[in-house]
Amino acid sequence: MSVAGLKVAPRGGERMDRKIQRQPWSPARWSLGVRVGAAAGGAVVAVLLAVAIIAGSSARTLRLPAQQLTIAAVERGIVHDFISLRAKVLPRETIYIDAIDGGRVDRVLVQAGDLVEAGQPLIELSNTNMQLQVIQQESQLNQAISQLQQNEIALEQNKLADDRALAEIDYNIARLTRSAERRKPLVSKGFSSLEETDQIQDELAYNRRLRPIQVESSGLQAALRERLLPEIHDQLKRLRGNLEIVSHKLDALVIRAPVAGRVTDIDLKVGENRNAGQRLAEVTPNNGVKLSADVDEFYLARVKPGQVAQVDLNGTSVTVKTARVYPQVKDGRFAVDLDFTDADPAGLVSGQTTQGRLQLGDDVEALILKVGPFLEQSGGDWVFVLGPDDQSATRRRIKVGRRNFEQLEVLSGLASGDRVVTSDYTGLERIDRIAITK
Repeated sequence: MSVAGLKVAPRGGERMDRKIQRQPWSPARWSLGVRVGAAAGGAVVAVLLAVAIIAGSSARTLRLPAQQLTIAAVERGIVHDFISLRAKVLPRETIYIDAIDGGRVDRVLVQAGDLVEAGQPLIELSNTNMQLQVIQQESQLNQAISQLQQNEIALEQNKLADDRALAEIDYNIARLTRSAERRKPLVSKGFSSLEETDQIQDELAYNRRLRPIQVESSGLQAALRERLLPEIHDQLKRLRGNLEIVSHKLDALVIRAPVAGRVTDIDLKVGENRNAGQRLAEVTPNNGVKLSADVDEFYLARVKPGQVAQVDLNGTSVTVKTARVYPQVKDGRFAVDLDFTDADPAGLVSGQTTQGRLQLGDDVEALILKVGPFLEQSGGDWVFVLGPDDQSATRRRIKVGRRNFEQLEVLSGLASGDRVVTSDYTGLERIDRIAITK
């Protein structure tokens, strides 16, 4: 309702609201947009910076206190080309005595540590089954030998029979020839019957025809005998040898020392059974001792027969040389035998250990790093090198050459004066940097 040009509000508390429209270019709206955009842009920049920092820092770092680290400096010096040895005194030769056929232990005649002579009885065994087998085998061999001997006798008898038959034919020819010559004048004078003369002539003709047959038969028999007799003799020799072996099988139940020496191992009880092939005893001949050492496989290509080493025996330095290198590697080590260059030192006991050094080559000047536990993990391929501020150590690839139990020759990757962490690297295989704390 309007009165005299005035607008009057409706009754009953009624109100009329009207929406105020702001223009797009309104200063207030522009100010709010600027504030929201700036906040969002700042958040994005912060995220991008964090990602950049994380992505740019790819080195894996581990914090360690300085007290846990051992530091050694790289320096130039003389590399002593040797390796340490821990050698054991062993007999030069050991002979093992095994059961051939086995049996029950009846008597043990010696003990470990006893000196024995070659052929001296050591152990007495019994084996009933083997005794019965020996009796049976001896009977079979004796029968075979008897049969061959009979064959040999038969061939000799045939030879005698052939010789006798030929001799008899020759005798008859000679006898009948003389008789026929004597009867010729008697027949002409009528003093001898013609029938008797014909009978003599027929018998003479028969023996003359029989003689080449007998000669041929004797030749065949002689050729057969010449072929069979050597075979029979060879078979007899083998059978007699087998018989001797079978007979000696019972002798083998008495175990004897194969050589003179010392019994180093025998552990038998009367009444126990030992099977064929089982170890009965060991005898060490009196031909000296040797040293045996295990060497790290790293040096397999450098250890050669004839190299000289010095070992400490009872406080005295003794010269030895490598006699044999065993190429088989077991648990990362290989074995080396060493002989004394002079007479064996007195008082050595089998099993005694000694320390020594094996010279591999000449001493040379080079960069040297002190050997430490780090080699177990890195193998000398990488190390942690301290920075100038001593606050960190960085992983670095290196190349090494010769080594001994004290020194490691550095070929590349380090310089004189570099300081290297030489303590244990266990757990650091995937770490690039060590942050050193107080």
